[in-house]
Amino acid sequence: MTARQDKLVAKYGTWQSPITAELISSSMLGLGEIHVDGPDVYWNELRPLEGGRYVVIRRTPDGSRREVNPPPLNARTRVHEYGGGSYAVVYGGAVFSNYDDQRLYHAQDIGEASALTPQDSTRYADGVFDPYMGRVICIREDHGGPEPVNSIVSVSTLNGGVGDILVSGNDFYAAPRISADGKMLAYLTWNHPDMPWDAAELWTAELLRDGGVGKQAKVAGGEGEAVLQPRWSGDHVLHFVSDRWNGWWNIHCLRDGKVEALTKIEGEFGYPLWRLGQSCYDFVNPLFILCAYSKDGIWRLAELDVPTGDLSDIQTPYTAISDVRVGGAFGYFIGASSREPSSIVKMNLRNRNIEVLRQATHLEWDDNYLSPPEPITFDTAGGARAHGLFYPPLNANYKGGDDELPPLIVKVHGGPTSSASAALRLDIQYYTSRGFAVLDVNYRGSSGYGRAYRQSLNTVWGEADVDDVCAGALHLAQAGKVDRNRLAITGGSAGGYTVLAAMTFRDVFAAGSSHFGVSDCEILARETHKFESHYLERLIGPYPQRRDLYHKRSPIHHVENLKRPVIFFQGLEDPIVPPNQAQMMFDALRKKGVPTAYMPFEGEQHGFRRAQNILRALEAELFFFSRIFGFIPADEIEPLSIENLP
Repeated sequence: MTARQDKLVAKYGTWQSPITAELISSSMLGLGEIHVDGPDVYWNELRPLEGGRYVVIRRTPDGSRREVNPPPLNARTRVHEYGGGSYAVVYGGAVFSNYDDQRLYHAQDIGEASALTPQDSTRYADGVFDPYMGRVICIREDHGGPEPVNSIVSVSTLNGGVGDILVSGNDFYAAPRISADGKMLAYLTWNHPDMPWDAAELWTAELLRDGGVGKQAKVAGGEGEAVLQPRWSGDHVLHFVSDRWNGWWNIHCLRDGKVEALTKIEGEFGYPLWRLGQSCYDFVNPLFILCAYSKDGIWRLAELDVPTGDLSDIQTPYTAISDVRVGGAFGYFIGASSREPSSIVKMNLRNRNIEVLRQATHLEWDDNYLSPPEPITFDTAGGARAHGLFYPPLNANYKGGDDELPPLIVKVHGGPTSSASAALRLDIQYYTSRGFAVLDVNYRGSSGYGRAYRQSLNTVWGEADVDDVCAGALHLAQAGKVDRNRLAITGGSAGGYTVLAAMTFRDVFAAGSSHFGVSDCEILARETHKFESHYLERLIGPYPQRRDLYHKRSPIHHVENLKRPVIFFQGLEDPIVPPNQAQMMFDALRKKGVPTAYMPFEGEQHGFRRAQNILRALEAELFFFSRIFGFIPADEIEPLSIENLP
């Protein structure tokens, strides 16, 4: 359809849109993990049409792209369960973790790969190649005991093996990075009950000629300080990101034994270490750094003059930027905007010209189908303020009637330390182009607003976040922008918990959609994986000492308060939020007589990666909302069985 001058008047939710679930699920790639090796650039791409397989791509200067890991090998690690840092570049090939068996494989020639590590209980991630010793130094997570054991190991690229331990003894490790001369190793570490954004420490270790490590020293981090992204400059100066300056993640360096802040802005040069391998800066040379930082929910590209501390923004069309790398005369990053999908971008460092090397999708739509996000800040409980991105309904061919306000979907991100992104979100545009308004909330606890805001959810998870999503929805309703009687809420993981808590403990939303959300905080505290096994001690309180709070804030124990319809989506192989969390809540609502539906997906984990499941979940959610709000979508959607629906 093309845009017409006189739009048709139609009920919100019924508009026909070219942004279909089929197109979203079949055409969108996931792009990440950029690395540069001489003139070549590498990245990892998620392919939903290949069953959610991750493929490492090598692009050469002539523009050709080659797959490094041959099918069916899947370059995805499960370290910390969230993965990241799935491969390291090694002389024109890569050493990568294969998802099915979690072994390291060495792809020396394009299309061929051989296993380096044995088939056992170990997992590997976040590796870096050591050319002086012919090895990869990486994180190893051994699941052979009652609790996984993490360490930093070296694995020979010639002989392989389980790996020689270099550093061990703490609960977690991340980001081993080698100096250019091969003499020093930097790494991050932290221990329970801290998460890495609470108190990650930065250490250095001497690399000895026999392959072991010598003297070790703590550089930064610990109680009240979280360190990210250690990296050595070409002149062997250690740089890193720390929130020691006023609680904001800024770039620092260790020079002459003293830590110096190179930037001092109320912005963030990093984000919580849920996934390994993040990179928000790299060195043009020892005097200049190419970097990305977020401020007020928008990411910017910049150049840092190291001697003067001058930070100069570089104009780009992108509002979401990550994976910053430098190779020769070029910078590389992943960029996206509200109108442009995620792309692998190459930028000439001299003239700032940019070239898109790969886009997440090649589909194009008239901008009149894409609703731009409007940053909003609103009052919430306790005199606090919360933030979000508001998307009004927009379609080139339709408008709502004067007698109707649009329904609202409040989206709740996970973490809860994640954040709403200003990048193009086709799952949001799917709804706005059909006549929904959407509010993507950066509730208290979100990243991007400094340490104080990030920690403002501590001990009050299930209360402050619920207050914020409710306040955001009511703010828009009171402003006359959305229909107060048609407020819906959706979220995944920690966001799914907020959905269920809001539906249980507040009377604001008419319908809810929980994607692999938490319904019983106590069971989660007892059963979840090592990485998050003590997380709730910060968010709720010590367990079992404050078991009363876990019971109080668990929706499953207060189903008598939940009277509005809820749909549940769950991967049956989810190691983070076990499927019983959704099953219990669904069974309780069904028994109580509340309209509800449950969609379990075989072969999916924490988040859906297979095209058919992405499609079905998106369409099923729309179908559910349409039945609750009483409209008929323009799309032909496979019917969904909804229990207790009148």
